[in-house]
Amino acid sequence: MRKYIGEIGLLVTAIIWGTGFPVSAIALDYFSPYQILAGRFVIGAVLLGVVFYKKLLKLSTAVLLRGSLLGMFLYGAFAFQTVGLQYTTPSNNAFLTAVNVLIVPFIAFVLYRRRVGPFEIAGAILAMTGIALLSLNGTLSVNPGDVLSLLCAVFFAFHIFYTGQFVRKEDAITLTLVQMTVAAVIACIVIGVKGEASLPITTTSATSLLYLGVFSTTLAFLLQTVAQQHVSETKAAILLSMESLWGMIFSIIMLREIVTGQMLIGASLILLAILLAETKPSFFMKRKVRKSIS
Repeated sequence: MRKYIGEIGLLVTAIIWGTGFPVSAIALDYFSPYQILAGRFVIGAVLLGVVFYKKLLKLSTAVLLRGSLLGMFLYGAFAFQTVGLQYTTPSNNAFLTAVNVLIVPFIAFVLYRRRVGPFEIAGAILAMTGIALLSLNGTLSVNPGDVLSLLCAVFFAFHIFYTGQFVRKEDAITLTLVQMTVAAVIACIVIGVKGEASLPITTTSATSLLYLGVFSTTLAFLLQTVAQQHVSETKAAILLSMESLWGMIFSIIMLREIVTGQMLIGASLILLAILLAETKPSFFMKRKVRKSIS
């Protein structure tokens, strides 16, 4: 079980993020996108600060710089995603956001000349095909929301990639604390400039914002950062792409969406992509050995 601690952590993260789709839809009935971002990141920064306050006494310049970079990527990704959701359909938003699965290995190749394995590429393409079948129920027309969602994917790809880089050099919890605080500061500045500092609080709005802050932000990103110490950036992106599958499941449960055969095929392809990325050549080598013996 310890061998797969990273994979398990990322799968749990994907499940939590999947629940965030219907909850975000509920929150948007009460708050602007920027208010949601400010609320969730402030909650995350406060919770992490209270629990891990001793980490603040050991901050180094390196972790501040690296955590700040992750915080900027994090805020940018969620800002493009949340604002984009106002101008495009949730299905297009989810699909275009998930393009980060394909972007991550090519960031590694372009910036660091890191070889991209054929199984990672095949897994990423399979996952993207599955996400497309899960998410796209109509025609893909280019609109401002689609462009914003694609920019979100770029920011998420850089966030996943550099998280994988930095957790090998810095403490994962401290990195999470710094990036959450930076994202919260940026979010508060934005709502201050936009004049949206007053939040409409009701039982439903407060519950949705607390859920996004505690679970979809604090717990999920803490899990992601810790888990990425144990897996490659490309595999992390593939595992995190499972959020689309869980988003579908929880949307069916909470928002009563209709299940189609296309959705089921898409879910199967995502699971196949994860199997391919996990087994890699060893799975096929075993098959070759069996054939040679027979």
